[in-house]
Amino acid sequence: MAKIIAVVNQKGGVGKTTSTVNLAAAVAAKGNKVLLVDIDPQGNATSGLGVNKRELKLSSYDVIINAKPADDVILKSDYENLWLLPASMALAGAELELVDMNRRETKIRNSLAVISEDYDFIFMDCPPSLGLITLNALCAADTVLVPIQCEYYALEGLSQLMSTIRQIKKLYNSRIEIEGVLLTMYDGRLNLTHQVVDELKQFFPKKVYATAIPRNVKLSEAPSYGMPILYYDRSSKGAQAYNDLADEFLKQNGREV
Repeated sequence: MAKIIAVVNQKGGVGKTTSTVNLAAAVAAKGNKVLLVDIDPQGNATSGLGVNKRELKLSSYDVIINAKPADDVILKSDYENLWLLPASMALAGAELELVDMNRRETKIRNSLAVISEDYDFIFMDCPPSLGLITLNALCAADTVLVPIQCEYYALEGLSQLMSTIRQIKKLYNSRIEIEGVLLTMYDGRLNLTHQVVDELKQFFPKKVYATAIPRNVKLSEAPSYGMPILYYDRSSKGAQAYNDLADEFLKQNGREV
């Protein structure tokens, strides 16, 4: 049975998709069967794995709105042990369509339940909002991974996210927990960075990953080539950081590294 991790932060530009793609690829490269579910209408995780969104016949939209079996939509990526449930622009209208649906919060959970035994881990790249698609993901997830940029506004909106997770836990998904908090765009030379880290450790005791993701040019370049950083430039600081994060993630989940 796969562990399902929703990667969520309603604040854009925090490295959410970069982290989802690269952590999923790094965990997969260590011998685990991984599915990346792209439910962000921007579809950046899909293009980040080299898939052309415009050529897709089926996408996560069809799974969520049309109850298409996930197995009919999942693609094998070009990378070791990594599969993709891709997103297309059609997903942009899904929020409105979900409003009038019965048991609208269970669409993703029901779809993933059927395929869960086929994978070790399922990572969901969620939209940068707390709308119905993200709520669907939180209802399906075992845990939530929160990427946070090491900048002044890092904690803005965090209390809203935590309040939403508490509500989901109370009403729909009693098992949901915080997987971890990931520091992104990290620059240890700045006093501000250390202030943000200290605040986060107070806010999330024992949940902040020891591994932080640095600002790195290669990390920024890799998506334009449709490649995870591990395959684009294995020797880069970004690749080393996500490799270390994968080790930390797997160790916390009782997996041999």
